[in-house]
Amino acid sequence: MKGVVIIPTYDERENIVSRSGGRRDPSRYGIIDAVHENLPQADVLIIDDASPDGTAEVVKKKMRNDSRLHLLERESKLGLGTAYILGFGWALERGYDYAFEMDADFSHDPNDLPRFVAELKKGADLVIGSRYVSGGAVVDWPPKRMLLSHYANIYARFGTGAPIKDMTAGFKCYRTEVFRHIDLSGIHTDGYGFQIEVDFRVWSAGFRVREIPITFRDRRIGVSKLNHQIIWQALFLVPKLRFWR
Repeated sequence: MKGVVIIPTYDERENIVSRSGGRRDPSRYGIIDAVHENLPQADVLIIDDASPDGTAEVVKKKMRNDSRLHLLERESKLGLGTAYILGFGWALERGYDYAFEMDADFSHDPNDLPRFVAELKKGADLVIGSRYVSGGAVVDWPPKRMLLSHYANIYARFGTGAPIKDMTAGFKCYRTEVFRHIDLSGIHTDGYGFQIEVDFRVWSAGFRVREIPITFRDRRIGVSKLNHQIIWQALFLVPKLRFWR
């Protein structure tokens, strides 16, 4: 199976490539090398939103000696949802069999990547790395954010009717054939809302969704992009999806 790991970036220079000594010290790995080590058969696609810290420049430098690394640059900070939709289309056009969503900041453990592909081979169409199934966990988060995430998922699950316990999860693997059957062009949400809407559309279309437990950790370096606009957008999206269904 031919796969690609899609990683959107905005000011992730310190996370994206290995620092000096990284090959000998996994704690100094960049996310690109960590993905290559755990899923050597897959490519990596970085989608950078004009990061002021020069993320795209360090990716370009690494691409000179890495044929499995690709870069799409956008002119401004356009958001997570549109980045993934761009990446999904890119993967379809190039004949990839599966595509991952993954954060650049090591909150998603690269060691888990082969487990997702194994579930695809068993017949799943969408595999979600879930914090809220048995064996899943969240560490290093403040209590306020833990409560927000927990209740947001309860609200999304019961509001949409989708039997998915972690609808705001951002660590996922899709069989790319799924993208031909859901209307990606009709998705305009971002952040939590994007994750909820895509899960809902995949499930509503009759595809097989599988959740596997992961441990989610707070980002290794940098600042979270979560804001109040993303939260409110997700809040108002859920009843719309229920009505649409």
